[in-house]
Amino acid sequence: MPDQNIVSVIGFDLGTSWTGVAVGQTLTVRARPLAAIKSIRQRPDWPAITRLLEQWTPQKLIVGLPHSDYDEIQIMGNKATRFARQLQGRYHIETELIDEGLTTREAINLTVESGQRKDKPEIDSLAAVLITESWLREYQRQKSILPSSESLTEK
Repeated sequence: MPDQNIVSVIGFDLGTSWTGVAVGQTLTVRARPLAAIKSIRQRPDWPAITRLLEQWTPQKLIVGLPHSDYDEIQIMGNKATRFARQLQGRYHIETELIDEGLTTREAINLTVESGQRKDKPEIDSLAAVLITESWLREYQRQKSILPSSESLTEK
């Protein structure tokens, strides 16, 4: 059941060199890219993530989870799962994994189609926008089909 108190979320597209980041709002069901975070020796930059979370104070964190039979993508899936567990453990903010469905490829295609030139960190944050908006749409869909607690008590 969707948590009625969620106003903002932060989405992550974990990579080996950069982690794309986006902030989304449940009211507008929209997300916007934030500056990607450079990895430190292929590990998350926890101080940068801490500053980000202190600045935006999200109620939920979303992490893109790649799915594939390819070994390299399975390794990234394991890293994304670990990253999600670490986020929740460190910051005590509910964290959810969501199928990223080749969002990096889609972000590259959107960049090419728009004629804008973007570097790798910007593409990773655009992928984080796609991940976050996918979660926001599902959140709104679930919220619209579930009765509110007020309507249940009125019956």
